[in-house]
Amino acid sequence: MTLDRPIGPEVDPAPAARPKPTTLIGQYATLVPLDASVHAEPLYEAVRGRDEVWIYLFEPPPPTRAAFEALLHRKATSPDRVYLAVMDHGLGQVAGYASYLRIDETHRSIEVGDILFAPAMQRTRAATEAMYLMAKHVFEDLGYRRYEWKCNDLNEPSKRAALRLGFTFEGVFRQHLIVKGRNRNTAWFAMLDAEWPARKAAFERWLDPGNFDAAGRQRLSLSAFSRRDER
Repeated sequence: MTLDRPIGPEVDPAPAARPKPTTLIGQYATLVPLDASVHAEPLYEAVRGRDEVWIYLFEPPPPTRAAFEALLHRKATSPDRVYLAVMDHGLGQVAGYASYLRIDETHRSIEVGDILFAPAMQRTRAATEAMYLMAKHVFEDLGYRRYEWKCNDLNEPSKRAALRLGFTFEGVFRQHLIVKGRNRNTAWFAMLDAEWPARKAAFERWLDPGNFDAAGRQRLSLSAFSRRDER
């Protein structure tokens, strides 16, 4: 029996692969499984005294190196998230971390989040390439169809970053969470598997060494490449 109502296109029901701690190597950044015993000291020094990097994260700034290492250990051993540390080749050290979370293999949906980048790595080729490598792994190696980015709706830098990286704004969940005793409205963004080829092309054109002058300044923005590929 066929009902004369829209029910959506058919989709391959095969599940995606669950991400595992892995190494992702790029030109400017390398991502490795987060290891508190290895990464706590350089990361703590990279963010010590820079409380602004914690404003929109769920945790307050850890007051001591020991507390920071304990936090990283909890993250690295999380049963439902996969954390990767980011090595900035230019800085010659680990300068951040990010995670895969809200992992839904059945519906092939996954989120990138809980991102902490040291100020020295923010707005660098390494930072952008880290996000490129994580997206590429999700779509090309693991087989997901939806890649999500969420942030506090007051976090304007995060929202700009999501759009620059090729995520599409989908709306705001009002009174979604209580974080550090304050209301959080959550802005939702996503990138789909059908969109990835164009996003990938834009990333790779932007990351090409020829896109930067002798002083390291970009010749064309990532957004400019994205607009070209969407025509």
